[in-house]
Amino acid sequence: MSSLDHFRLMAPYNAWMNTKVYAAAERLTADELSRDRGAFFGSILGTLNHLVAADLIWFGRLANHPPFSGRFDLAGLPRPTSVSFVVSDDLSHLRPIRERIDRMIVGFVDGLTDADLAGAFAYSRTDGTQRRKLLSSVLSHIFNHQTHHRGQVSTLLTQAGVDVGVTDLLALLPDID
Repeated sequence: MSSLDHFRLMAPYNAWMNTKVYAAAERLTADELSRDRGAFFGSILGTLNHLVAADLIWFGRLANHPPFSGRFDLAGLPRPTSVSFVVSDDLSHLRPIRERIDRMIVGFVDGLTDADLAGAFAYSRTDGTQRRKLLSSVLSHIFNHQTHHRGQVSTLLTQAGVDVGVTDLLALLPDID
């Protein structure tokens, strides 16, 4: 499997899992969602906010990268200044933003080439530090970051009595002859 094929698998997996996590989270009350459960971002809602904020930061950076200028519709979306930025304190308002980001991610990855993945991506961190990395490495980080924190949310949901269901990437892989 090429790197491009890998990311074209990860983008829909990411969207699928986010849909499952949000559906599970919607079974809890607002108080249960915002209750501090000792996670790095406190609550289930805090962790989901962190994922949205981080993705908005990354895709804001990508939108400013000349090869990708104009490939993202960020109009009307918040512009987080940190990974702790609260995008919304209401899951019903956060979910459509998450879904919009997931559609952007799938569309962005579908439009990439091997040359894009092998190219350099220069950006500024939220503290102003300049960085330059391979785009493929940054995308690996974005998907890994999502998986890491979704795993935390899955655990928190399970502890709250809500089962997310199957989370394995294997569920999306077709059988081969």
